[in-house]
Amino acid sequence: MREFCKKWYQRIATRDMAFIGVLTLVASCVASWLKQLPVLSLFGALIIALLIGMAAQFPVRSWYVGDSADRKAGVKDAAGLISNKLLRLGIILLGFKLNLQVLFTQGIKCLPIAVAVVTLTIVVCYAIARRLGVDPQLAILVSGGTGICGAAAVMGLSGSIKVPPEQESEKADNEVMAVAIIAIMGTIFALAEIVLGPLTGLSATQLGITAGASLHEIAHAVAAGAAFGAVDIATIMKLSRVLMLVFAAIVISIWWDRNHSAVPASGKRTVSFPWFMLGFIGASIIGTFVPFIASVTPQLVDIAYVVLGMAMAALGITVNFAAIAQKGRKAFLASFLTSILLMCFAAGMAMLFF
Repeated sequence: MREFCKKWYQRIATRDMAFIGVLTLVASCVASWLKQLPVLSLFGALIIALLIGMAAQFPVRSWYVGDSADRKAGVKDAAGLISNKLLRLGIILLGFKLNLQVLFTQGIKCLPIAVAVVTLTIVVCYAIARRLGVDPQLAILVSGGTGICGAAAVMGLSGSIKVPPEQESEKADNEVMAVAIIAIMGTIFALAEIVLGPLTGLSATQLGITAGASLHEIAHAVAAGAAFGAVDIATIMKLSRVLMLVFAAIVISIWWDRNHSAVPASGKRTVSFPWFMLGFIGASIIGTFVPFIASVTPQLVDIAYVVLGMAMAALGITVNFAAIAQKGRKAFLASFLTSILLMCFAAGMAMLFF
């Protein structure tokens, strides 16, 4: 235990960690403020934090790192640690936003739709992406982000996928690509639904269900739901999909291990179970059933978004732009085609059940 604590202290108590920690905290807080602006509200704080981190990469590289190999390694290690560990903490805290009582009462009809939507979307998007030649890791991250809840789903599922140390950089690039694709896709389809929704003849409730079942980020579903006068049902439908993140992370963890992980020399496999997802469920249960926690839930959710924003900004600092330009186009096409099918399927479910 003493050696363990000493090792982590030496890794955390560094100038590079302090610098990246402060930088990502500032980026996250700025993103939380910017998301209140009319246009930027469609993107949400996490996407804005990622963009700030990507923009910050250039001054960090030229002004702070310079020609120092030690600082370059220190920045990479600090950013990697923040994006990895704070991601898990943020998703656990985000569980306080998920009111299980509301889901299992008002949203009882939404849960079966969420199961169908998430399952079909992930399977179809992954199949299209692989047919287009997208590598399995990027394909499953884009599929999860399209089917579940955008950036949080991408990062949550990424935590279920373990890769060798030499592939960590490629994995980080895939995370950024998937998040960027879903951010663009969600904005396109949110605007499309807001414009086209009233022309379809669907009721306000049906349009809210369609938005919650098809749009990618919570911010997208809320914006569209508000435009239709159905923000409550859109949010409940969207949170039903968010709940599916837990089950999807576990299933994908097992699937990835069986199909894409290297077998250890001993011949035994160790499944990379996403334990932090149990923390997400635990936070949901506490937030739903412990009375005094409900009074501070908004503050806990705010902290969750600040922490997740730091993780996203850290991810942006280390992104490889050349890799994104080279590998992202086919994954974008897969998500676009799937999003069209998803919107049509969600509208059909809304008409059938609401």
